[in-house]
Amino acid sequence: MAAAGASIAINHRSSEEDAETLSQQIGSERSVVIRADVGDPFQVESMIQGTLDRFGRIDILVNNAATFALNTFDRDDYEQWRYGWQRTFEVNVFGAANAAFLAMRWMRENGGGKIINVASRAAFRGETEFADYGASKAALVNLTRSLARSCAADNIIASCVAPGFVDTSMAAEELERHGDEIIAQIPIGRVAEVADVANVILFLASPLSDYLAGVTIDVNGGSYFH
Repeated sequence: MAAAGASIAINHRSSEEDAETLSQQIGSERSVVIRADVGDPFQVESMIQGTLDRFGRIDILVNNAATFALNTFDRDDYEQWRYGWQRTFEVNVFGAANAAFLAMRWMRENGGGKIINVASRAAFRGETEFADYGASKAALVNLTRSLARSCAADNIIASCVAPGFVDTSMAAEELERHGDEIIAQIPIGRVAEVADVANVILFLASPLSDYLAGVTIDVNGGSYFH
């Protein structure tokens, strides 16, 4: 996004050093680092307001924050089971919905914008070890469609990407446990790099995708079709 000329608000929850390093690479005149747990609606509000305070506008919102943890149906601890579902939906669904609602108030008054949600192939597949994650990503796909239908008249275009496994810290433990099995499911023969997904998001953020309201683009190396 920055290489394409955008000014960037970089949100993080606990990765301050990484966020600051990225901001330095972009340049302080075109970036700001904002700490917010998007599972907290009040911190989402502060994140959006902090972006507006720094840049005076929001044209593109990428809802990329997510949480992912094993939460199997056969676990014994009911309290932890419920907490897993609650926390997963707070971050993956409610955080995205709240950020979209708040950003759209600006976009609606200023000619439109783009909202890009990052879902997952888990939205379509059915998951045995982290059903809460899959269900949350399915909800995010439907949220994208609802946004697209509701807001296109205001020139707000909502779209979605659905990656498979991506080589990130969030996926590291699962890739360590099941790396060979996961790669065997991918015809291209490797998990995605961050750039594989980021390039599609950049396309969706650009004017080249202005007629793609409500779409979900699979970015999974051919590992799953729906």
